[in-house]
Amino acid sequence: MENFRSDDKYLRAKERVEAIKGFYCNLTAYCIIIPLLIMLNLWTTSFPWVLFPIVGWGFGLVMHGIEAYNANPLWGKRWENKKIKELMEKEDF
Repeated sequence: MENFRSDDKYLRAKERVEAIKGFYCNLTAYCIIIPLLIMLNLWTTSFPWVLFPIVGWGFGLVMHGIEAYNANPLWGKRWENKKIKELMEKEDF
């Protein structure tokens, strides 16, 4: 039984490391590509179209970081545990 727990813990840790690694790859790409898009925008037109990818990709990056670090203040681990306990205490569930 102890072996199973350590294997499960290892798999969860491995998944978390993969998620964090994916977040850092996304962050690196953002930090490289966004400045290139800003330069392209400044050279080509006066309309600030670069704001759309900055905001859109930035929002996705923030969501990715929240998921990778399990830092969701609304639906985090604490909320999940509370909801599970609440549902388990219901008699008609």
